[in-house]
Amino acid sequence: MRQDIRNRLYALIGAGVVGLAATASWSQSLTWLGTLGGSGSFAYGVSADGRVIVGVSGNASGYLRAFRWTRAMGMQDLGTLGGTDSWAYGVSADGRVIVGGAYNASSYGRAFRWEGGVMQDLGTLGGAYSAAYGVSADGGVVVGMAHNASGYGRAFRWEGGVMQDLGTLGGAYSTASGVSADGRVVVGEAEDANGYRRAFRWESGVMQDLGTLGGAYSTASGVSADGRVIVGGAQNASGYGRAFRWTQTTGIRDLGTLGGDISEAFGVSADGSVVVGAEEDASYEWRAFRWTPAGRMENLNLTYARLLTDGSVLLAARAISPDGRYIVGYGLNAPTGRIEAFLLDTVPEPASLMALSAGLAGLLGLRRLVR
Repeated sequence: MRQDIRNRLYALIGAGVVGLAATASWSQSLTWLGTLGGSGSFAYGVSADGRVIVGVSGNASGYLRAFRWTRAMGMQDLGTLGGTDSWAYGVSADGRVIVGGAYNASSYGRAFRWEGGVMQDLGTLGGAYSAAYGVSADGGVVVGMAHNASGYGRAFRWEGGVMQDLGTLGGAYSTASGVSADGRVVVGEAEDANGYRRAFRWESGVMQDLGTLGGAYSTASGVSADGRVIVGGAQNASGYGRAFRWTQTTGIRDLGTLGGDISEAFGVSADGSVVVGAEEDASYEWRAFRWTPAGRMENLNLTYARLLTDGSVLLAARAISPDGRYIVGYGLNAPTGRIEAFLLDTVPEPASLMALSAGLAGLLGLRRLVR
């Protein structure tokens, strides 16, 4: 009888191990995206499902080109507006609309909106130059910076073919870096009346100064889906730039560093709970970080060390998917010796896998009892 129990138990454990192996296909991964034939690449945006990455890469001719990357197609050159170079900075939730900047035939940089293989020049506010840095979830609203007729850069919001000047905080300059999912809230930096550049939140025609961490400057880079959480970098009283997270309730909050003096946040999850960026560690080397709801900043190179080959380093995390699963940025890919764009899939352990692990632990405990 005792032997029969043992045999049945071993069979059950064996089945559990097979199930565990099958479930383990849900694994974390790091993908280096390569280049367009040039010496490096940088990722700045990711679609909601992590399947489309956008950024800029050098090509074989030595020019910079906006790219769209998918696992199936690899890195695709999006072209230009008739000039030599282009850059992609943002992508819609479904990956169909991409925004950035590109040179036209007259060698002026212009904001673009790319969809279905067509790159559209969004124009300017009366000047010669513009660039787009953010796009709403549905791709209908684009934000960035454009020169006005006086030659000053101004934050803009573009929708339905109309480019709107968002103004400043009393100075001459502003630029928009991010936009909420519905396109209603815009964030960036703007000069105040004293000429200091300050992080702002714009909604319904009103531009709000988000303040600093005791210093003179700040800039906002990312915003949550509902526009209530904003992240970026701000100068502290000692003159160092620090990553911050802002809400109307808490105000501007210093997210700290990992031992160095400087950090900056670039992206935030849809619910505002997870922040990514770059910071100096104790050796004053730049490292990609993630800040979690527990209020802890973690070095992604340590958290995902098993995914990195010897000598490879994640230098900066530039964007995060709405659910916080996918992180993109750039780092040193040791095998190629290049600075390359990366896609980090941080998929958590599935509930089914955790339940199975707990079940196996229980089974192994029973095994010991029937020995």
